Amino acid sequence: MAARPVGVVDYLLAAVQGVGNFLALYRTQGAGANSSVEEILGNSFAIGAIAGVASLFLMAVIYQRLGIRAGGKATTAQVVHVLAYGGVPMAVSVVLWVLTALLAGEAAFVETPRADVEGFVVLLLHAQFAAYVLLLVWSVVLIVMGLSEIQGVGTRKALGVWFLGQVIGFLASVFLALIIGALFPGILRLIPQH
Repeated sequence: MAARPVGVVDYLLAAVQGVGNFLALYRTQGAGANSSVEEILGNSFAIGAIAGVASLFLMAVIYQRLGIRAGGKATTAQVVHVLAYGGVPMAVSVVLWVLTALLAGEAAFVETPRADVEGFVVLLLHAQFAAYVLLLVWSVVLIVMGLSEIQGVGTRKALGVWFLGQVIGFLASVFLALIIGALFPGILRLIPQH
């Protein structure tokens, strides 16, 4: 697979991962208190899919360059494959998010459930969050192992590349968000704010 060019499956996996990331963002921002489930899901699928594909390529370039500096030899297409397929557990988490949203409604997207929420819903929300964290850890492990393999470096070095890439990617995404916010001020209303 490493020699294959970037294809439709890579784009689809990246888009689904972006949707999952936006759903998690809405949960951490407590968007369920101010927005309907339909708005949250709609914005996540629309904006998250685009953000997922864009971040896939941004992170692929970052990891490819960091990997080469660490003594690796991978191409950008190989890193795209690792990020897309290593993120399959995060793609699965989208199914859990949607099912939880359908069962729990707006309560699925608040940080702490209200006191009047039924016990079943609270248990469902805790189980969904625990599953999300486990899938996130599994995804990180797959990505680090994949980076180690394609770069031809040890696992520790690959973990360092992953961590440094996360820091650089975060800073780059903040910078890009500021630029997009300045160019298209209306788009910021679609992203949850405190």
